[in-house]
Amino acid sequence: MIDALLTGRLAADPKAGTASNGNAYATARVIVATGAEDRLSVSVIAFDPATVAGLLALQKDEAVSLAGELTPKVWTGKDGNAKPSADMKAHALLTPYHVQRKRQTMTNPETTP
Repeated sequence: MIDALLTGRLAADPKAGTASNGNAYATARVIVATGAEDRLSVSVIAFDPATVAGLLALQKDEAVSLAGELTPKVWTGKDGNAKPSADMKAHALLTPYHVQRKRQTMTNPETTP
């Protein structure tokens, strides 16, 4: 497990689920650029209510940054070659909306609730 911060785009709309204990969770797949042509596919799961709500408010192709526990993986493609991937248990989420709101708060603190 690696403590990581990653930024990428959603490969599909996030999906909601309910764990056996009744807690809500969200899953998503994020495509992260690792070089000029290379991409890493990261499977994400989130249990924190704020992170779940944030993920479920997003749609395919939207930018997102996630912090959490990253586990590197390898899978074999149809061509037989090994390909890198990763799983992440996300604890926090940041989107361009959050950045804009934070900037607005920092420049005009009296206008932000």
